[in-house]
Amino acid sequence: MLIAAGVALSLPARAEVVDRVIASIGNDAITQSDAEDEYRLERFLEGESPQARPDPAQLDAARDRLIDQKLLLLEAETEGGELPDLPEEAGKLLDQTRKKFPDESAYQRALQSLGMDEQTLLRHLALQVVTLRLIDQRLRPAAWVEQKEIETYYQNTFVPAHERRVAGPPPPLEDVEAQIREILVQQKIGELLTAWLTELRSSHKVKVYTF
Repeated sequence: MLIAAGVALSLPARAEVVDRVIASIGNDAITQSDAEDEYRLERFLEGESPQARPDPAQLDAARDRLIDQKLLLLEAETEGGELPDLPEEAGKLLDQTRKKFPDESAYQRALQSLGMDEQTLLRHLALQVVTLRLIDQRLRPAAWVEQKEIETYYQNTFVPAHERRVAGPPPPLEDVEAQIREILVQQKIGELLTAWLTELRSSHKVKVYTF
């Protein structure tokens, strides 16, 4: 408070930055800072600096991925079950992330910029393991691939791509059949996952707020 000519003058209080809600899952709010943290974590896991701020499109994409993760974790909690090797699997993901950086010092600088220690990061990676397992267990049985689909992919996609990259004849179908089958399975899992997440968004009353 300032005193001027015998009159008390009150200065306006410094405006506080409000962390706005950008989405909700039922009564669970997702804030802008939640989406920004998700974006920074994704950059880190790709071996990039987590310091940059997302542009509006990147923020929207991070928000949507965060919604999907939360929905899948809710499903995982519903199903229950023990996952005793989560720390081991999370540790493998952490090792893969570390190798994406030029050296250990670059990794540590990025981790510090992220604002996490390794134990916190491992907990985030363990949640990723949970969702990946849930997706595979729930959707892989429905992602059946017919032999004809494998043969069509081999002729129309694999062989032309091989000819563009490598001189000489492509390997015979039987040598790459398992590889092609898994590619097609993953494509079908992706399609099934999109449909499943749409259903989950509806059943869990997901709302996205635009400003």
